[in-house]
Formats: sequence, structure tokens, C-alpha cells
Amino acid sequence: MLPACKPIRADRHRVAAGVAQFGKNWQGWHYGFKLHAAVDHKNRLTAVVFTPANEHDNQIMEKLISDKTNVLVGDSHYGRSVMRKRFWKKHKVIVIAPPHHTQKKKMATEWQIKLLKLRPKVEAAFGILKEHHFLVTSFPRSVTGYFVQYLRALLGYQMGAIS
Repeated sequence: MLPACKPIRADRHRVAAGVAQFGKNWQGWHYGFKLHAAVDHKNRLTAVVFTPANEHDNQIMEKLISDKTNVLVGDSHYGRSVMRKRFWKKHKVIVIAPPHHTQKKKMATEWQIKLLKLRPKVEAAFGILKEHHFLVTSFPRSVTGYFVQYLRALLGYQMGAIS
């Protein structure tokens, strides 16, 4: 989540009015945007999508893959049977995700477990973007300003990942 302002101020927030939306995750309610990203095994960004905070992750999945994508490792929202089958049929991409908290059991091979253990790389990339590249800020005074700030942070991260 990339908050535009605190949820309590959302009704008065004019900078991103009409673009920012309310969204909820495990941390609670947010007003702003969401950053969806794909990271390769070397922590390089391979795809980035910004959406209003109310868009669900599985609506963005197809925008995160390319013709070079063979395996997609995601969180439990990516593991729905319907999504896995659709991605295999349409893109020949294997989707690997941990079991959803409502599932009792799920079988996985050793290589799938190893890939799932790499999942924290994405979270680490988000942490670096937020903590070291100042992705989250309240300084922009226009929607363009927000996205220029996000672009600056992403380019700074990518330059560090390449070198």
C-alpha cells in the first residue's frame, strides 16, 4: 500500500481525489494506491503496476508476467485453482503459492518449497523501496508528483540492484 494520506483525512484530501481509493490489507485500511511488482531471482524489478488501493492483487497478475516468465511465485491470493489453471492454459506459466489460511493441506515438491522460500525477496524489495528510497511520502502536491516520486524511488532501487 502507498498511502496518499491517513484514512481519517481522505474526505478532505484533494491532491489525488478521484484517483486514490480505500483499500484494506492485513495492516488495516489505507487511502491511496497499491504497488504491484515482480522481482526476479536477483532482486531486480521485472514488472511494476500502480493501481488504486481497492484493486485486488489477482486482477493485476497478468500485467506482471512477460513472455519470458515460466514460474510465478506469489502469496496465497495467487494460488487459487482457477487462476493457476488459467495462467497455465493462456501463458504456460506455473503459479506457486503457499496454502491459503483456510486450506487444511497442500502438497508441494521440494523445488516448489525452495521457490516459496524465495518469496521474502519481494517483501525485502518493498522494504528497501520504502525505507531507503523513500517510496512513501506525503510531499507530492499532484497525482503526477506522486508518480514522479514513485518512479524516482523505483529507478534508484533498480540502479542499485543492477550494480
